[in-house]
Amino acid sequence: MTRRSASASFAPGAYVFPGGGIDAADATAHPIAARRASQGDLHLTQAIAAIRESFEELGVLLARHADGRPADDADIAALKRDAPFAAQCQARGLTLAADEVYLLAHWITDRDLPRRFDVPFLVARMPPGQAPVADGSEQFEPVWVQPADALARHQAGTFFMIFPTIRTLERLEKFRSVDEVLQACAAEKPVWTSCPRAGLLRGAETRFMEHESAYGELALVSPDGQMVHHLDWRTDEPVRLLRNVTRLTAPNPGVMTGPGTNSYLVGDPDSGYIAIDPGPNEPEHLQRFWRAAGGDIRMIVCTHSHPDHSPGARPLQAMCKVQPPILGLSSAATARPASEFRPDRELNNAEQLSVTGAGMQHSLEVLLTPGHAANHLCLVLLEDGLLFSGDHVLNGSTTVIDPPDGNMTDYLDSLDALNAACDRHAIEFILPAHGYVLGSAKDAIARLKAHRLQREAKVMAAMRQRPDGSMDDWVALAYDDVPQRMWPVAQRSLLAHVQRLEALQGGR
Repeated sequence: MTRRSASASFAPGAYVFPGGGIDAADATAHPIAARRASQGDLHLTQAIAAIRESFEELGVLLARHADGRPADDADIAALKRDAPFAAQCQARGLTLAADEVYLLAHWITDRDLPRRFDVPFLVARMPPGQAPVADGSEQFEPVWVQPADALARHQAGTFFMIFPTIRTLERLEKFRSVDEVLQACAAEKPVWTSCPRAGLLRGAETRFMEHESAYGELALVSPDGQMVHHLDWRTDEPVRLLRNVTRLTAPNPGVMTGPGTNSYLVGDPDSGYIAIDPGPNEPEHLQRFWRAAGGDIRMIVCTHSHPDHSPGARPLQAMCKVQPPILGLSSAATARPASEFRPDRELNNAEQLSVTGAGMQHSLEVLLTPGHAANHLCLVLLEDGLLFSGDHVLNGSTTVIDPPDGNMTDYLDSLDALNAACDRHAIEFILPAHGYVLGSAKDAIARLKAHRLQREAKVMAAMRQRPDGSMDDWVALAYDDVPQRMWPVAQRSLLAHVQRLEALQGGR
């Protein structure tokens, strides 16, 4: 990495990778560049530009002689950094080693920035026997640095970097070797693609990539990229996600609830509102929830009967001048005592609930999704293609499946049902009961199912390794990547996996 000039127009004083724009001459230098059979013209041009920029800025030359010898100090000394690059290489009989340059990532700068870029990040093995020498005009102080070390120094304030550089190093530090990096790039596709989004967190501008928890919420609330959305979790005021969707988070943060239980209002002042998951019986939270709806709540729906979701339903109903019905599914006999719940009316699968006014309609379709709880349901806002997932899909953690009310096979089958609903209703966003909005709904569901099946494979391996072991023995093996303080909670889902595996074995 090198430090950019303090007077540079872009990222002054920042430590960066060598790079720059593609020149017209890069596209005409294909005849003197080696290429992989799978390397398309665009990637070849990008690789040539990377080779040229690495030479101009750092004096590093990725090229070979006709006999396969890599370029050496004599070749580097013979080339001028400020003269046409490809012509000089051709005159010395050098072939550009573009076949050794791979596409690592594709970055598109955030929509809110006045100066935007569409940039490939490329990677190659450093040629043997060469040492970087900065040009002294654009770049200074070349330094070899491990990704983790660069990140630590940046955190300490001694190694300033910009967002894409930081996130690239965070990805690179997970690889153990150059070989692993190049192997990950072998498919000729970027290992990741990102157009970051920005929001406000603790009053400061903060950017997020697609895999980070706040990204989906920013994509929903600010699709044009405006930096207007505050991401701090607040329980004292509602958060408007769309013109007809408002979230209010209950003041019950914790290990099991994350920042708190999300209660939602669907509707507008003309139609009245459907309340989803009023949460615990917390008077101030329910007062704020009622005020956010202007007191005009037409229905109250509980996704399930757990004590952080449904106890607020009756008190909220009593606050309304015209008392709305409480809808949902009664708790099963398997529910714990604190999760006892009986609605005014039971809901049916595929049933639609709607409120209308001033020519606008807001419709929720009911999806029965047992698994986390026997009486769990999700809701689809049909007009906007949004999924209210209750505890079935969370942001930032996986939900606990706690037998006997929880059932792992039911849970996985319900994930498949949600995936099918995404296809039917073009669902792009998931609004969970805990955490930020999730984007790329089908991908989120697929990752969750894959995670569950991977965990199940570890459970099976633990049972085979310790066939006479206890639950304590198995959780230590199957959840070795989870903090030990969480093992008592993990044992609940472990039991659900064990019961599922035993049922599958019995079916054979």
